Amino acid sequence: QVQLVESGGGLVQAGGSLRLSCAASGSIFSTLTMGWYRQAPGKRRELVATFTSWGSTNYADSVKGRFTISRDNAKNTVYLQMSSLKPEDTAVYYCNTRKYNNDYWGQGTQVTVSS
Repeated sequence: QVQLVESGGGLVQAGGSLRLSCAASGSIFSTLTMGWYRQAPGKRRELVATFTSWGSTNYADSVKGRFTISRDNAKNTVYLQMSSLKPEDTAVYYCNTRKYNNDYWGQGTQVTVSS
C-alpha cells in the first residue's frame, strides 16, 4: 500500500553533515506520520525522529540538537538532515510509516561516520 524509497546515505567524516531523503508513494502523503529509525551493528533498531501528519516532531535524546526531520508534502518526501555527525551515528537508517497498524519500511541506507 505504501512504498518508501530512500536515498542519501554514504560515508562522511566525524563532524560532517548528511541529508537523507525518503520518497513515499501509494498513499496520500499528507496523511502519513513519518519516522526515521536506525540500527547499528549488534544493536536493536531505535527510533531517531518522527514527523506527524499534523506537524509535530520528536527526536531521540541522542540526536536532539544535531538532527532535523522535515517534510515536503508537495514532493511526497521526508528528510533527515544530520549534522555534527559522530562515529556512534553509524548505522543503517530506515524510513518508516505506520498505516492501519501496519508498518512500512524503506530498504535502508547505510550511513558510516569515520572517526
